[in-house]
Formats: sequence, structure tokens, C-alpha cells
Amino acid sequence: MLARMIEALARVMAILGGIVLSALILMSCASIAGRFLNGLMYSDALSGTALSQTLLAWGLGPINGDFELVEAGMAFTVFAFLPITQLTGGHASVDVLTARFGARVNRVLAVLWSLLFAGVLILIAWQLWQGTQAKARYGETTYLIQFPIWWAYAGALAGAVVSAVVGVYVAAVRVAELLTGLPILASDGADH
Repeated sequence: MLARMIEALARVMAILGGIVLSALILMSCASIAGRFLNGLMYSDALSGTALSQTLLAWGLGPINGDFELVEAGMAFTVFAFLPITQLTGGHASVDVLTARFGARVNRVLAVLWSLLFAGVLILIAWQLWQGTQAKARYGETTYLIQFPIWWAYAGALAGAVVSAVVGVYVAAVRVAELLTGLPILASDGADH
């Protein structure tokens, strides 16, 4: 039951991360196209024409604050993908040395790395909590669109908390695998 809940939570976060990343990509493409077309409307060939005046009057140009929105969205997206990556063992690894070790040594290493990663994720979540509170308290905003910075911190915090929960779960499972000798979670990761 717990395993299914953790997996569902990790998948939901990955889906949300994918939605936000897709929206950021679309927004970036629209902003780049708007920036290009805006420059084209001011070119010698089109400047002053009815087409350029109409499109410029409609606001043709880059999306205001696109860099700020990408920065805030990516903060969430990075943390949204961490839970599924941790759960599936999808982190990049180089196992030239560990491939020579036996299964028992690799299980011990998996436990150590999982415990370390869980600790780091908890620390990151804690620091993001502190940062979110500080940014909200001081009312800091972005320069162009006056987007409250604490919103970006809160989005990243949500992903970091789920990452920490999944990290602790994976560490507990790795300890159980070490004690029982039975595989519980896949440790192969993604196909690279």
C-alpha cells in the first residue's frame, strides 16, 4: 500500500513537472518568435506598413518577463522529476569499479548512497522552507513582472518535500533489502 502511494506521488510530480516544462518550452518558443517578428516589423522593409503597425499595436513582441517565468518554473520542474528518478534508480552512475564488487557490497553501497541522498534531500527541503519564509516575509519580487519570488521557492519546496519523502522511503527499502537479501525496488534505473 505504501509502495503504491509513494509511486503514485512520484508519478504525479513527474507529470506536473512535464506539464510545467512543456508550458515553459511553448512560452519560450512564443517569446522567441515574438522577439524575431517584432524586430522584423521594425526592419526597413516593413517599418511603417499597415501590417507592422497593426501587429505592433496588438503587442507583437517577446513575452514580458519570460526569463523570470522560466527561472521560477524550472525551479519547480527540477524538483518535480527528482522523486521518480530516485524511486526508479534513474540517477546517472558510473559503475566501472562497483561492477567488480559482489552483490552484498553493492547492496551496502546502495544503502549508503540512499541514506546520503535522503539526508541531502531533507537538507535541501529544509533550506527551501527557510528561503520561502524569508522571501515571503520580505515581499521580494522579480524585476519585470513583479512576480513574488516566494512563489517560485514554494513550488520548488513542494517538489523538494516529495523528493525527501521518496528519498527516505528508498533508503528504508534499501536497508530492508540489505537485511533480507531480497530485491524490493528496481536498481537498474533508466535505460541509458
